[in-house]
Amino acid sequence: MRRVTWLGLALLTLCLLGTQATVGFTQAKPPITVALVAAMSGGSALSGEAIKRGLSVAIDEINARGGLLSGRTLELVVRDEEGNPSKGVTGARDVIEREKAVAVFGGLHSPVGLAMLPVFHELKVPYVGTWAAATAITRNGRSPNFMFRVSANDDIVDHFLAKHVIEKLGKRKPGVILENTPWGASNQEGLTKWFDRLGARPVGFEKFNWGDPDMSPQLLRLRQGGADAIVMIANAPEGAQVVKSRAKIGWDVSTVSHWGISGGRFPELTGELSESVVFVQTYSFFGKQSDVGERVIAALKARFAVKGPEDILAPVGTANAYDAMHLVALAIEQAGAADGSKVRDALENLGEHRGLIKTYRRPFTPEEHDALTENDYILVTWRQGKIVPVTMK
Repeated sequence: MRRVTWLGLALLTLCLLGTQATVGFTQAKPPITVALVAAMSGGSALSGEAIKRGLSVAIDEINARGGLLSGRTLELVVRDEEGNPSKGVTGARDVIEREKAVAVFGGLHSPVGLAMLPVFHELKVPYVGTWAAATAITRNGRSPNFMFRVSANDDIVDHFLAKHVIEKLGKRKPGVILENTPWGASNQEGLTKWFDRLGARPVGFEKFNWGDPDMSPQLLRLRQGGADAIVMIANAPEGAQVVKSRAKIGWDVSTVSHWGISGGRFPELTGELSESVVFVQTYSFFGKQSDVGERVIAALKARFAVKGPEDILAPVGTANAYDAMHLVALAIEQAGAADGSKVRDALENLGEHRGLIKTYRRPFTPEEHDALTENDYILVTWRQGKIVPVTMK
């Protein structure tokens, strides 16, 4: 009897050990790490938070479906580059070399994206831009090219803005004011080209540096040159100074802007003056939404206490990041491995994906690493501190 009892205990122990081993084996599957390197503090912190929220909502959906590669969950790590190119380079190396990220999402600042570019090619991990629009980020002459983007491209935005100024506003002598950075240079090149092709010539290109407190001299020169509209390439802090300086000199002129002003405290800094600026975006959560849009809004309400479209931080960052994460997830699954080079190759060969901004049909090719086109852009403005389409009052 005692012998039977000991035999039973031994069998029970083996069963328990086997069960624990099975559970341990299931739990041992490591997560797949992706990273965000963006401005999470400073004047553009709103942009980084918006991107993080878009990525987080997409990751929650993917993990709820069972993750990727037969049960591996996605995990997001974040580094704050503070709008500083050197900190962006440090952050990119850290998330790849130490955290083993298989894809890195970028933030608002084009100078940071351009500075990080060599890191991704050296370490063979794809960068996926969700905001920075400098043309040379994706059109960089590298082969294979590790830089992708679900965001605007300056060259395409510049055509969009030039058409709006000439065809919608009926202006023929625009003045351009832009930041003295690689992002500003990217847009100066594009605007010069597109205004010329559309039969107009800017009366001048005026530049400012980050942190400049007053743009009155630049605006006075544009006004004296006969400018009948302003095209502004600025982020929120400097864009606010442009608008306040315009009011200071008493110049009531049509003002259109790239989207940098939506990534910070622009309406807080400018008050009602913010409503005098029209700018570009890639998505609006206002109006009738697709089932994907309804799902994203519901997730933002549940996780971030968002009350409605008017409370969604920097919608462009949220929307671009959400779609970008899903496209990267499809690439990881298609690659069959959490390997940067294989994910890069897969990104160039994705099939159809029904996203938030649109239905993507082979969003990237070896020749084209920008998933969005001019047809995906809309014009918006500020109303009582909220970003709304220009047609809404």
